Amino acid sequence: MNTTELREFAAKIRKCIIETVYNSKKSAHIGGAMSMAEILAVLYGRVMRYDPYFPEDEGRDRFILSKGHCCIGLYAALNILGVISDEELRANYQTDGGFLPAHTIKNPGKGIECSSGSLGMGLSFGIGKALAAKLDGREYRTFVVAGDGECNEGEIWEAVAAAKQYRLDNLILIIDRNRFQLDGATGEIMDIDLVSALIGFGWNVSEADGHDIEALVTALTDAAKSGDNIPRAIVANTVKGKGVSFMENNNAWHHAGISREQYSAAGEEL
Repeated sequence: MNTTELREFAAKIRKCIIETVYNSKKSAHIGGAMSMAEILAVLYGRVMRYDPYFPEDEGRDRFILSKGHCCIGLYAALNILGVISDEELRANYQTDGGFLPAHTIKNPGKGIECSSGSLGMGLSFGIGKALAAKLDGREYRTFVVAGDGECNEGEIWEAVAAAKQYRLDNLILIIDRNRFQLDGATGEIMDIDLVSALIGFGWNVSEADGHDIEALVTALTDAAKSGDNIPRAIVANTVKGKGVSFMENNNAWHHAGISREQYSAAGEEL
């Protein structure tokens, strides 16, 4: 996809998030899903080796959503790609027995590589995938999207150390730094200099505007290059609730439902 198409992809992801949550009549982690729309668009639309017609191809790049509570963003991207049909999304999103609950359940045939629930585990899971590729002589890369609030978890930093130890230059971590988590601003709860910390662990680290398509393409394309035995990380600066003015930087939308009036207002903006 070119730059214009990637912007349209991100816009469609946001529209699908709003429509799906509203039609489900359930609450969802809307803010954190909206903040990663461009990241998902660039990964699936340009950077990752992933064919939606063959979602279980062994050579595919692996995408791990560590911030699994924001799965509606991933479901929306996979719906737009055609991996999850409109009918499947309507019938299975947060329904009893459905395969699209409020946290991901592993289902590679539907584009979901990892079950989630406990924050912090996704990077460790991604290390397993990246290490397996090295041991098996395969060329696929593993991309992990984590939240900045999630980086309070000790397991994240154990995994960061392990990735450097195992020389996983086929592992790319993207941190969606929207500066909020459940209980408030991340800087007030656990103020971590993510860039300096990752550099200190020996990672190759860059920083980018997480809503700038061209900047993300450059950062992610560079990060996906391997050959130096150093794991990569991109700290993507984003806005929680991006795309709908009354949701932006408003932590009330960390987890919420959408009223008819809010749906109408959001639809006009999107």
